[in-house]
Amino acid sequence: MKHVINALDFTVEEIDELIAIAEDIMMYPDKYSEVCKGKKLATCFYEPSTRTRLSFESAMLSLGGSVLGFSSGESSSAAKGESVADTIRMISCYADICAMRHPKEGAPFVAASYSSIPVINAGDGGHNHPTQTLTDLLTIKNLKGRFSHLTVGFCGDLKFGRTVHSLIDALVRYNDIKFIMISPKELEIPDYLRKEVLDARGTEYREVNILEDVMPELDLLYMTRVQQERFFNEEDYIRLKDSFILDNKKMSLAKEDMFILHPLPRVNEIAVEVDSDPRAVYFKQAKYGVYIRMALIMKLLEVVPC
Repeated sequence: MKHVINALDFTVEEIDELIAIAEDIMMYPDKYSEVCKGKKLATCFYEPSTRTRLSFESAMLSLGGSVLGFSSGESSSAAKGESVADTIRMISCYADICAMRHPKEGAPFVAASYSSIPVINAGDGGHNHPTQTLTDLLTIKNLKGRFSHLTVGFCGDLKFGRTVHSLIDALVRYNDIKFIMISPKELEIPDYLRKEVLDARGTEYREVNILEDVMPELDLLYMTRVQQERFFNEEDYIRLKDSFILDNKKMSLAKEDMFILHPLPRVNEIAVEVDSDPRAVYFKQAKYGVYIRMALIMKLLEVVPC
């Protein structure tokens, strides 16, 4: 049985297959409207989520399946002390597949170890967010037509941002990828990512702290918010949260075919004035998330359209 815990659980060929399925769903949604009829998705979300939880639920409903689950740890038996292992054993009796978000790194991996149904990691702490990575890859493929020969900028919270870590992990497997890391010193990428992923693969990258200086070089800019919930010290959060704000003045420095991605939610790191720029694709990116999750659910449940 296949579980999805890390973006690297899929080979490049498997990612290409998922993207091809998602693109077919986008073109012919009616063909897929009942492929999961009679199947149930459990969404076990131990921390708040809007896009990820609702996109999973939308994906399953669009496939003709049904959804059950909870939206916070406080509304489940976790509030009574039930372990993740026991919860997934119970969920396995009720559903055919489970999407789990948890604030503790490794919790979905533990769940997969005890589960009799496929488990999808929908985000675990500051660690991994593989379905957001798949969403990002589908977005890049549809907008740029390729994964190779790109200069990608990551801006904001690169230390705790699990979406950044997962996407870097995925993109380093393609040819001629260059990264520019744009962040305050306190929020630079973690050492393990620098040494075990970028340096180990010989990937070209550099770290800077001024967004304007590198805007003209970028094919893609991946913005992230400074996440208050990842800080231990509120003073540090307040000091850093407005460090990098993208506005029309900075956008004027970018290429005409450079696109802005963001995993959302946005706070104030992208000015609202940027939303009307055709290069701002973060809401379209959220829509792509439904299609790729539809493809993933189908793949894990081994269902195909008639």
